[in-house]
Amino acid sequence: MRAGTIARIGPPKLRAAARNAPAFARPGAASIGSRSMALDDDVRILSGVRLFQGFSPEQLRLLAFGAEALHPAAGRMLYHEGAEADSAFVVVSGQIGLYRERDGERVEMGVATAGALLGELALIASTHWLTSAEVRTEATLMRLRRKHFRRMLEEYPDLAALLHTRIAEDLQEMVRRIEGLSPRIGR
Repeated sequence: MRAGTIARIGPPKLRAAARNAPAFARPGAASIGSRSMALDDDVRILSGVRLFQGFSPEQLRLLAFGAEALHPAAGRMLYHEGAEADSAFVVVSGQIGLYRERDGERVEMGVATAGALLGELALIASTHWLTSAEVRTEATLMRLRRKHFRRMLEEYPDLAALLHTRIAEDLQEMVRRIEGLSPRIGR
């Protein structure tokens, strides 16, 4: 089954295709060493990502079915600050350096490692990358495209409510961390 096929088949067929597809038939199935990354491995990886906790096994399987495996070499740019973001990336292995450019200098914002989700907002809305990302060590990533993710939300409306709650919680936590910094930086 080709990647383009997913958009043309109805939801019940999409679920059945994801459930029954062998890893080698999936678009972007990863090759690690001499074996293919199994769909069950992809589901296990996705289940460890906070945003996807609470998804059913079938929903995770459908998400994994549409994922594209990437194996960028160290030193490769994954994306640039300000560029349009139409996908999110799950870091399966390796390190991804996140930075911003200020006055011609790189300002490091952090390092993403296994289990991190980069660009979660891009899964549900048009947005731009807030940082640049460079692969620091050889890495394995799963690319999740907005088009596929939104199709999942249409098929499973209960996921939209779960994501709304999860994103609101994350936003509240970020505000608490910022407020905790304000005494140190002066208001």
